[in-house]
Amino acid sequence: MTIENSTVKRLTTSLQQILAGVYSPAQLAQLVPQLINAASGYETPKNKKIWVDQSDIMLITYGDSIVRDGEAPLETLNGFLNTYAKSFLSAVHLLPCYPYTSDDGFSVVDYWEINPELGNWTNVKTLASDYELMFDGVINHISQSSEWFQGYLKGEEQYRNFFVEANPDRDYSSVTRPRALPLLTPFETSDGTKHIWTTFSEDQIDLNFRCPEVFQKIVELLLFYAEQGASFIRLDAIGFMWKELDTPCIHQPQVHALIQAMRAILDAVAPQLKLITETNVPHADNISYFGNGENEAHLVYQFPLPPLTLHTLQTGESDKIVDWMASLEPCSDKTTFFNFLASHDGIGVRPVEGILSKGQVENLVKGVETNGGRVSYKDNGDGTQSPYELNINYFDALRDINTDEQTNLNRFMAAQSILLSMAGVPGIYIHSLLGSKNDTKGLETLGYNRAINREKLNADTVIEELNDPTSRRYQVLERFESLLTLRKNESSFMPSASQRVVKTDSRLITFVRNEKIAVVINISDEPVELKTSTLLSNLKKDLISGNQIETTMILAPYQVMWLCNND
Repeated sequence: MTIENSTVKRLTTSLQQILAGVYSPAQLAQLVPQLINAASGYETPKNKKIWVDQSDIMLITYGDSIVRDGEAPLETLNGFLNTYAKSFLSAVHLLPCYPYTSDDGFSVVDYWEINPELGNWTNVKTLASDYELMFDGVINHISQSSEWFQGYLKGEEQYRNFFVEANPDRDYSSVTRPRALPLLTPFETSDGTKHIWTTFSEDQIDLNFRCPEVFQKIVELLLFYAEQGASFIRLDAIGFMWKELDTPCIHQPQVHALIQAMRAILDAVAPQLKLITETNVPHADNISYFGNGENEAHLVYQFPLPPLTLHTLQTGESDKIVDWMASLEPCSDKTTFFNFLASHDGIGVRPVEGILSKGQVENLVKGVETNGGRVSYKDNGDGTQSPYELNINYFDALRDINTDEQTNLNRFMAAQSILLSMAGVPGIYIHSLLGSKNDTKGLETLGYNRAINREKLNADTVIEELNDPTSRRYQVLERFESLLTLRKNESSFMPSASQRVVKTDSRLITFVRNEKIAVVINISDEPVELKTSTLLSNLKKDLISGNQIETTMILAPYQVMWLCNND
């Protein structure tokens, strides 16, 4: 497309200002025109939705989470969703579907290609014609087998500054470590042994964003993803993208500046493309990626929600989650939260630092281990380790081993109703949507903790279970469909609709959306009495059951109600 001269001038000025603290004037003199040129070559798709509303409900899945012999997994996924979820899902977060060498896709060999074991770009575009898509921008690091890193090892000039060389004799104790693995990895290059920064593993080589050519390549990549049908791009592990010695090397000002530059370019030529930052850190750091409310991420992950919800159902007490919800500041009209409970990763515990006590986190750990899960640890920089992530399927994480299957299903759906009722866009992991349990066989076979929640399901076996009304999968999917169908038609569940927490009984979570719908969730195994007048006046009906309600009502264990004043 051709960008109007006024837009070019405005974007040029904006990029020079945003990136002034990142690159030198000489670097910017070359970089900014190249960024403008990349943006000028982008064709904006027509009829694309610019912002989110209550109908936005996203599935989180790998391209091969559902497979069938003799069929491309992306084709299988599309067909399955169109049959069983088309009426209530609007979007799909397609986890990394590029060629890779490790970490289930997060060590990318080629950002511009689709893993042929999954399908091809035609399959992706077909999926994009049925659902909005979120692509993964795995741009903090790249596989050591990539052309970029292999070119660096060979001494090719164009890749000479693409990676972060470091002196192994320096003190790196200030650096935030997400995993208990070495920070630097030695590699033999054409210029001798070099120690390279590898935040996540020796096969995930950190990119050097001090090099302007790296940032230019990444901007071109984001625009390419938009051309392939992306409506959202998830910036994976983005907080780690700038290295500065004697700092934590996370959330540096340069990180925010680079995201702001991405946002400025996308706002100018691809306004339908929304950035979502993935920063599994304490809440204050996480929401800093909203910037000023209109210049950085459009969405941020609501990372405290999974561990807080687990704590709430584990204890049958809502005080912690209610206090946290009451503390949340409203988002701007151009930002919102991405709410989720389960994902391809585990349940992070760092986001509840300062919310849950050390003892309460220890109880989460014990509960997960009791229910067959695993715990991943991080180095603290002082020789000690602490829990970083709980690896378990969310259904099993919530399971009470002392009760029956139906009650556990009710517990699970009570937790999911928190996710579906809160302000923001809900993301539902495919194994939650289908009521999966721990993949202990996969855990034993693959040998890493996250495998417990990344099972590849046989499509025909799942369909057989979904045809059985007595099966767990059938009942879970049916209840999701019922809740989501209601949600997408209620404007009070718009991400921007107001949310007012009402403290009642500690066995309940109660809050009001848009001053029109009262959400009531019993998170305990006991019946609880509630006076509806404490929430809103003149409440008459429960949308979920369709029943008329009384001024005083009794909620059954794990019952969920959406109360309104319509007859």
